[in-house]
Amino acid sequence: MKKTISTLALSVLLTFNAHALTVKVGVLAPEGTNWSNNLKKMAKEIREKTNKKVKIKFYFGGSQGDESDVLRKIRVGQLHGGIFTGKTLGDINGDVRVMELPFTFFEKREKALKILENMAPFFNEKFEKNEFKNLGFFEIGNVYFVSQQKTDSLKSMMGVKIWSWEGDKLVSTMIESMKFVSVPLPLPDVLSSLSTGIIEAAYAPPLGIISLQWNTKVKYVIDLPISFSVGAFLVNSKQWNKISAEHQKIINEISSKYVGEVNKGNDKDNQEAIASMKAQGIQFLKFAPEDMKKTKALRDDVIKKLKGDLFSAEALKRLESQL
Repeated sequence: MKKTISTLALSVLLTFNAHALTVKVGVLAPEGTNWSNNLKKMAKEIREKTNKKVKIKFYFGGSQGDESDVLRKIRVGQLHGGIFTGKTLGDINGDVRVMELPFTFFEKREKALKILENMAPFFNEKFEKNEFKNLGFFEIGNVYFVSQQKTDSLKSMMGVKIWSWEGDKLVSTMIESMKFVSVPLPLPDVLSSLSTGIIEAAYAPPLGIISLQWNTKVKYVIDLPISFSVGAFLVNSKQWNKISAEHQKIINEISSKYVGEVNKGNDKDNQEAIASMKAQGIQFLKFAPEDMKKTKALRDDVIKKLKGDLFSAEALKRLESQL
């Protein structure tokens, strides 16, 4: 009798475990941020609404490594998803990088967001072909150059050693077109490299500049957004397809809600980060008017070099039609 009960209990336990699924996700955002707070709420609600059948486990603060490390771990099955930006997002789907072409949106973030929303189905189709499910696009924000040198013109930036994310074709091509000095490094090495003089300038949205503590190593911000940065919450299709259609629908709805909350918070945090840097005494420099006139030619040069390589002609055509 005892043997029968034990066998029955084991059978029930195995049945429960067979239907319970954990999705492990690597995130660079640290604990205590708008990102982590909303992602935790998302995970809690998904667990509750799926009756504990699906659990999203977030690893915050880069505990699983840089974005490239997270992507590698997904491909070998150690993780199932990640929140990716820029270069790593482009490694999966280069077409998304058309949103980050330099000198496209300037201060018009609302326009960028609207175009991202309109192009999302096109981007998501390519993600699915590359075996990823996109649970939502994030607005990372307008990207600014920060520098230790006074750089208020293209001429004054020549010779300044500027960080470029190692392996990022878009940024390295942009820096090449501007005739600056590119120093490719992994993201975690930027702060120490600003301290030691390996680099003298970098680029990021204001929130990134503050959270990565680059504001402690620079004196100037060029008050001209060079691009609009986006991110995405991607889950490997192999793991996603293990989730029932009913639970997939629930996860899509909950993710959409909290991605929206993160984006609202990111815009607010970026504005506060700008105010914080100004209060700190960092100078915001206006670009020379004659250099503003050169931005279209610089953008065209980057497009010429990357169309058909990093992103498709179709992606560019869709972007330009929206603009």
